[in-house]
Amino acid sequence: MTANDATSGKSMATDETWTVGRLAEMTGVTVRTLHHYDDIGLLSPTTRSSAGYRLYTRADVDRLQAIVVYRRLEMPLDQIAALLGGSDDPVAALRKQRDAVISRLGELTELVDAIDRAVERHMNNQPATDADMREIFGDAFNDEYQAEAQDRWGQTDAWQQSAKRTTKYTKSDWADIRSETDAINAAFVAALQAGLPADSAAATDAAERARLQINDHFYDCSHEFHTCLGEMYVADPRFTATYEKLAPGLAQYVRDAIVANADKHN
Repeated sequence: MTANDATSGKSMATDETWTVGRLAEMTGVTVRTLHHYDDIGLLSPTTRSSAGYRLYTRADVDRLQAIVVYRRLEMPLDQIAALLGGSDDPVAALRKQRDAVISRLGELTELVDAIDRAVERHMNNQPATDADMREIFGDAFNDEYQAEAQDRWGQTDAWQQSAKRTTKYTKSDWADIRSETDAINAAFVAALQAGLPADSAAATDAAERARLQINDHFYDCSHEFHTCLGEMYVADPRFTATYEKLAPGLAQYVRDAIVANADKHN
């Protein structure tokens, strides 16, 4: 009988011996692999049944387990054969293999880091979602208001220019814009609470920063156009409420600072 004959001879196995088919089921090593090990003399069945079927013994199973471990360490079969045959020092071989595994761990760690960086770059280059905008701007980002704004100004050059620019903005871009906005508003509040007039340098500087933020990030914003926006800040209750939450009287103060800044540049 050959190893191939034993593939279907499961009934010939006992509690202490196994056919190639039964051993494959028990260990997860394929029949084809077991046949290959047999062909190269790495692992062969060492006993036979009364019917002549070749069977693996407990010692063969132990040897297979060692082979599996060495293969997981990516040792070549000839080196495994030398180790199991006693011609190589197993401790020295294992230490050498351990060093190789440690080296690969370092390489794999670097690879994981590189993948993480690539994922982060990819994610950072993705346009911000509505969920991102709500996270950054909170209640200031309102679907109903966005729809209303588009209905009112969607056909204007300014709206279309802004849409073209902002479509590509990432969450990080919007977070930077939010930080700029907070800093500008803080400058307005500081000037107001310090009792400085709206045409003071501090107030008009904040107004100019606000105009440049619009001009740089959204659409071309002249001083005249910015003045129109300032009027809207006091005419539209929603804009007014946004500023009044920061400081009482701030909406009118911002409007006046914008007008004063425009006058300075005319």
